[in-house]
Amino acid sequence: MSTDPSNLARGRTRRRITLADVAREVGVSTMTASRAITRPELVSAELRAQIEKAIRDLGYVPNRAARALASARSHVIAVLIPSLSNAVFTDVLAGVQDAVDAEGYQVLIGNTRYSDAEEEKLVNIHLQSNPDGVLLTGLTQSDKVRQMLAAANLPTVSMMDLSDDPDRYSVGLSQFDAGYTVTRHLLVKGYRRIGFIAAQLDERTLKRAEGYRQALRDAGLYDARREVLVPDPSTIALGAELIGRLMACVPDCDAVFCCNDDLAYGAIYQCQRRGIAVPKQLAISGFNDLPASAWMNPSVTSIATPRYRIGFEAATLLKRLINGEKPELHRIDLGFTLMAREST
Repeated sequence: MSTDPSNLARGRTRRRITLADVAREVGVSTMTASRAITRPELVSAELRAQIEKAIRDLGYVPNRAARALASARSHVIAVLIPSLSNAVFTDVLAGVQDAVDAEGYQVLIGNTRYSDAEEEKLVNIHLQSNPDGVLLTGLTQSDKVRQMLAAANLPTVSMMDLSDDPDRYSVGLSQFDAGYTVTRHLLVKGYRRIGFIAAQLDERTLKRAEGYRQALRDAGLYDARREVLVPDPSTIALGAELIGRLMACVPDCDAVFCCNDDLAYGAIYQCQRRGIAVPKQLAISGFNDLPASAWMNPSVTSIATPRYRIGFEAATLLKRLINGEKPELHRIDLGFTLMAREST
């Protein structure tokens, strides 16, 4: 080792440490130092240890952009989700991260805030980082987003829903079937005047609503008056407000399907404040089966969605596409589970 540490320390204040500095520190070529990072199996254990020590001592940070130019791969995956505060999507992200960590992929997370305009902006920004692939939430992107992704010609997988398009890869569950199932559960339990409250009104919520309607139509019991749908962001407080609106309009409801668990929690709290017994006077069900649902009083009937697995399997599928594979399955249905509990 030839470089005086004090000089290195001074050098770090003047310029970025490069791979060439690491190579000089060890006394090898820059190509050998690069190989130790990108193809460590091609470098002896002893030499690799020396290079790793020099990297630590010098504080070298690999230049990802340069590596991407050299390899035609950025090892970056762009992931677009509609919310960073919603536990549904933090679970999805956890699955994505676990699926790509071992291969050294970096995840660029974009929060679309349920906005087409925001999604367009984020896709434009992320494509400038030359990602190897893209994970989208849902199936209804704007024309501009579709055009940008088509022009980039990148592997793309959609999460949380299922596409019938044979040219599109998707991993998720049937939101329509899930909405139908929870409504059918209420019918089997003997409820006949079933309401529906919903917020945010993204594509997945609207498909659950269609499932709800179809189950009631099949039973000859659909009544459009028993729906309260608003575009506001979903919160527990909103659930309390919406159940109040519903009961003011159609006070004879004997059950309510809430499009997510937050609304169901608010509905239950409002019923408790008003002295309405759940489920004796009014049954309440939710959707997504958040952890608190099993511990509410009463515990909440909900649809358990495999959020972590959706993220993991979608990222795994994307990696296969990035590697040039042609998976036979374009559509991976991970299903859902009805969690019948005390609230119904």
